[in-house]
Amino acid sequence: MNNSAIIASSHTQAWPLIRVNGVELDRDMLGMEMQYHPAESQDEAMFMAAQALVIRTLLIQRASELGLKAQPEAEETEDEALIRVLLEHEVKVPVTDDESLEQVYRSNVSRFCSAPLVQARHILLAVAPDDTPERSRLREQAIALIAELRNNPARFVELATLHSGCPSREQGGDLGQLSLGQTVPEFERQLLRLPLGLAGQPVESRYGFHIVEVQQRVEGRQLPFSAVRESIREELDGRVWNKAVVQYLETLVGQARIEGIALRAATSPLLQ
Repeated sequence: MNNSAIIASSHTQAWPLIRVNGVELDRDMLGMEMQYHPAESQDEAMFMAAQALVIRTLLIQRASELGLKAQPEAEETEDEALIRVLLEHEVKVPVTDDESLEQVYRSNVSRFCSAPLVQARHILLAVAPDDTPERSRLREQAIALIAELRNNPARFVELATLHSGCPSREQGGDLGQLSLGQTVPEFERQLLRLPLGLAGQPVESRYGFHIVEVQQRVEGRQLPFSAVRESIREELDGRVWNKAVVQYLETLVGQARIEGIALRAATSPLLQ
């Protein structure tokens, strides 16, 4: 059965009839769940919402069968708390040993470095993200300003004061020292890779186009295994946990009587 098999006529906008172990899913709940599953079409959003409710229903039914109780933690609903307790009870995974952690470290040494530290200044030609014609115009203006600064670097402060849409224009565009997490991701990714001096092309972000000059750069240093051991453990344990939960959900789905929708637990929104 393909996804569209559970979708009723778009003209009637009727919800699919789905039963999980003889229990019919509440169609009002399906409608409410759709808001959490944006998709390219209504049919696909409906399928994703139905799939999520089927998985949730299976988990709640299993928790009830085992007689489990749960106390919600901060911002948890009662169902979310019960599912958390169920997975803690039913899904057991081994703890990753230190030898495996060291193997990951040795095989990916370049990953485990501190971020570079960059001192920079910029001129922001500000524009809305969705203003395509103005973004095109300002990109050309940014290229022209870069050409001007190549010929006359001493004008940076003057041009920042005249053109920048960032409050840093009051300091001649000075951004101070920046490292990871101190600016928006799309700007950060490009900034931390730039060499010393004036960037040859504008750096684009959601705010517009940045003319950037890197004034100082301190490269990241290699981190010892002791400093990253726990972060590697969390990453590996997370992978193992996700795989174990997928297998657990597949078992629940395989043992259940599900009518009105075909699904596989490996694609459950619970894991997304």
